Amino acid sequence: MKFGPVPLGAAEGAIAAHSIRSEGLVIKKGTRLGAIEIAALATAGVREVVVAQLEAGDIHEDAAAGALATRIAGQQVRVEAPFTGRSNLFALTDGVVAVDRVGVDGFNALDEAITLATLPDLNPVKAGDMVATVKIIPFAVAGTLVDEALSRAAPLLTVHPFVRRRVAVISTLLPGLMPKVVEKTLRVTAERLARAGALIAQDIRIPHDTEALRHAIAQAVRAEADLVIVFGASAITDRRDVIPAALEAAGGVVDRLGMPVDPGNLTLLGRLGPVPVIGAPGCARSSKENGFDWMLMRILAGRTVTAEEVAALGVGGLLMEIVTRPQPRLEPTPARAPEVAAVVLAAGRGIRMGGPNKLLEEVGGACVVRRVVEAALASRARPVLVVTGHDHARVEAALAGLPVFFVHNPDHATGMASSVRRGIAAVPADVEGAMVLLGDMPLVAPALLDRLVEGFAPEDGRLIIVPMDGEMRGNPVLWSRRFFPDLAGLEGDIGARRLISAHPEAVFDIPVTGAGAFLDVDTPEALAKARAYMAGAAAPDRDPK
Repeated sequence: MKFGPVPLGAAEGAIAAHSIRSEGLVIKKGTRLGAIEIAALATAGVREVVVAQLEAGDIHEDAAAGALATRIAGQQVRVEAPFTGRSNLFALTDGVVAVDRVGVDGFNALDEAITLATLPDLNPVKAGDMVATVKIIPFAVAGTLVDEALSRAAPLLTVHPFVRRRVAVISTLLPGLMPKVVEKTLRVTAERLARAGALIAQDIRIPHDTEALRHAIAQAVRAEADLVIVFGASAITDRRDVIPAALEAAGGVVDRLGMPVDPGNLTLLGRLGPVPVIGAPGCARSSKENGFDWMLMRILAGRTVTAEEVAALGVGGLLMEIVTRPQPRLEPTPARAPEVAAVVLAAGRGIRMGGPNKLLEEVGGACVVRRVVEAALASRARPVLVVTGHDHARVEAALAGLPVFFVHNPDHATGMASSVRRGIAAVPADVEGAMVLLGDMPLVAPALLDRLVEGFAPEDGRLIIVPMDGEMRGNPVLWSRRFFPDLAGLEGDIGARRLISAHPEAVFDIPVTGAGAFLDVDTPEALAKARAYMAGAAAPDRDPK
């Protein structure tokens, strides 16, 4: 494949390597340049373009991605039609996705042009979940490379459906173990099982005694349980303790006691004949994620969990709060809309305005910063925090009477990042997100702000909410609390754009039109344009629903 700048006259049939914008013309990256596009570019005065040109034997990125994705897809995996050099793979059923780690590493080591990313091995999935993606980096790759990859690759991903449905839960009892603890345990367990289409078929409660438990385990297996879970009245501390001793007395086998996953260390895995038996750790009485969840889902999917497999869980076995696990280790709360604060940045000097403080200039009968703050107050965001710095007394006076909280930034001269840092630090601890508004954008509308809030859904992975008009990114941007440490680490005048680019999986776009999300009054010309909008020359926001 050839790559580089060529005269416009020699570009027909080639692929635009970058988006091209000129005098109202937009040609997106990856567009094959035909006669119509060449003519439009010529009219716009473009004389040279950077393109990719396929050579003999090259395979287009989409064809290569589709062929490779089809090759690595195993049972219960669907391949989506490729686009922009990417082909995604999805689960066809609920279950756990098994990944050939060695095979994936070999696939990715073949050539930098060919990449494969997957979910973690044995990750639980729902039907329709993405399990992997094949991405071709350049616009085309040599056919010989694709042939080699196809010859080496085998199915690398398989979804194992959940097959164990009938679960026996045995609760051992001791004086002092309150009945409500057992009831909560059963409720939480039923909720866990329901995610895999399983249910509690037997609820057995017995004294915490080896002989009583031996009999109960054997009884549960005779009653055709697909899985037996034992919740002991006290934790298992040794292979000679009540639960492992009872399993062995019933003729069963203890495969593993102890797991390098925390919480969940004191988990027992065993079997009586073909029926798996789990001695649950105390943390499994709670809905908080723990190692028990990992074992439970694998076993419900019909997999045999070996002692060697458990021993390999140490790396990543310390469960922590990370972006990719929504609401980690928290008890579920009733469904509700997440709370969002508004942080208005009003600390800068506005040097490009050439003299007056742009935030105090009049637009539509009110000063610029007051219009922004009033829009925030008219939205669902609460509280509204205003970060001040330069000329702070006059800015605060301009906002007199409004129910806002002021946060002074004495370091405002070091750049916008210091104001972001001060504002984010002031957001109350019980608020889940922050919408960062620029104080010099007087056309921003409450309706737009509410659409950003409505798009914010941490439980669905929608953590960064951005207004977009085509490929143009606007403001404000709404950030999940999970990114507050990253925002606090910004420095100078570097904004948060790099964070958006670094976490595309967390970004959710809100389509907008109009000037509200894009016009900031940095210059006298921009200020005049804002005044013209407010005078009725154009609508400030036309947010499509």
